[in-house]
Amino acid sequence: MPPSLSSSGTVRWIYFSLGWVFFGLGVLGAFLPVLPTTPLMILALWAFSKSSPRFHDWLYTHKIFGPPLQRWQEHRVIPVIAKIAAVGAMTASLAYLVFFTATPWLYLMLTAVLMAAGATYILTKPSRAPGD
Repeated sequence: MPPSLSSSGTVRWIYFSLGWVFFGLGVLGAFLPVLPTTPLMILALWAFSKSSPRFHDWLYTHKIFGPPLQRWQEHRVIPVIAKIAAVGAMTASLAYLVFFTATPWLYLMLTAVLMAAGATYILTKPSRAPGD
């Protein structure tokens, strides 16, 4: 998919900056289990697609980060380990809210519904590309 550049220089600069922020957080996520690397790299790729074909192509073909981005772009693949990490983090976050905060029940229910929707989306995506 070819990148779609924003027309305004200021808007392009904002997208370009966001791309680097997401990329930096994604690199940290490669070392810290609390940050999800691939979703952050997907956001970086999106931001670069709005601002810089050069950096979009660089990230998309990157030796380490490129293959998961390509699998997502082509087949909407979310690896099993990423699914476990995402759903586990959602569950732990909800448990923390329930047991260690005084969050009103209405907010807890709303949070649980939104997390369930996110978990459903994640769990319904394939874990491997066709032919893997």
